[in-house]
Amino acid sequence: MKLTDEIKSGPSAESTAPGHQELEYAYFEGQYVPFNDAKLSIRNPAFLYGTSLFEGIRGYWVPETRQISIFRMKEHYQRLLNNSKLFYMTPDLSLEDLCDITVELIKRNKPSTDMYIRPTLYKTGESITPTLENIPSDFCLWTKPLGEYLDLSKGLSVCVSNWRRVPDNSIPARAKAGGAYMNTALAVTDARKMGFDDAIFLTNEGTVSEGSAMNLFLVKDGQLVTPSKTEDILEGITRDTIITLGLNELGVDTVERTIDRTELYHADEAFFCGTGAQISPITHIDNRPVGDGTPGKLTRRIQDLYFDVVKSKLPQYEHWCTVVQV
Repeated sequence: MKLTDEIKSGPSAESTAPGHQELEYAYFEGQYVPFNDAKLSIRNPAFLYGTSLFEGIRGYWVPETRQISIFRMKEHYQRLLNNSKLFYMTPDLSLEDLCDITVELIKRNKPSTDMYIRPTLYKTGESITPTLENIPSDFCLWTKPLGEYLDLSKGLSVCVSNWRRVPDNSIPARAKAGGAYMNTALAVTDARKMGFDDAIFLTNEGTVSEGSAMNLFLVKDGQLVTPSKTEDILEGITRDTIITLGLNELGVDTVERTIDRTELYHADEAFFCGTGAQISPITHIDNRPVGDGTPGKLTRRIQDLYFDVVKSKLPQYEHWCTVVQV
């Protein structure tokens, strides 16, 4: 796959003269194209069988400098490349290529708000056989304005889902596999139909795994507690960020271990974390208050610290942020 600066012409190309909205671009089939021209066939195997891998990356708007701060981009792409080996999807692009494509797309789209950046590896062509072998892979990338995915202010009311997390020996949760997100959709949909904001998955063994599409932390006796990497979780980059910040900036240890369901009801505080969720306080689990039923003090400190870090306000963590002048 070759990098190119060429812009593919197409029927969606519009004038950028006054009165016309500036074009939005995507990276598709090796080129930067108008977003509306980035289309797949309905026979595409990724559409038919969910044979895709993706990452969700945040770009934070810094209005004072008119820059986008892309948070831990390299780590996201390294995870994508690592997981591509599991699914026979390794692209003809290096880590540096993927980062360069992303920076260039941000420059072309010229955002002036927080952004969601969505890279995807997928099986392409028109095969109707549900296999990963001998089917070509491709890479695409698009961006979208994105604010708060969940309400970060009042705290969330969540339930323990009746659906279990897809186990590692079925579809590995440590890879963001497109098809596995039907599992997430079932949990979120049923939770919201019951009046909750989101859900917590258990493993097949009945221990705590993670949220519907985000990692979970509890606070107990001044420590952070989170399910271990062997509990069918995504090895989250935000999760790693919280563990690092908790120790280095707040002097708070994180214990990674097996968590029983009833421990959820004894926690002093709880929160979800992830690219989309950011730091989302949980105030009720299964209609039981967490702590006093309001966002916890340590959760708020972590939340404030996290937003300083992702917006490149703390020099000691600038290496986590790729700043793009737009």
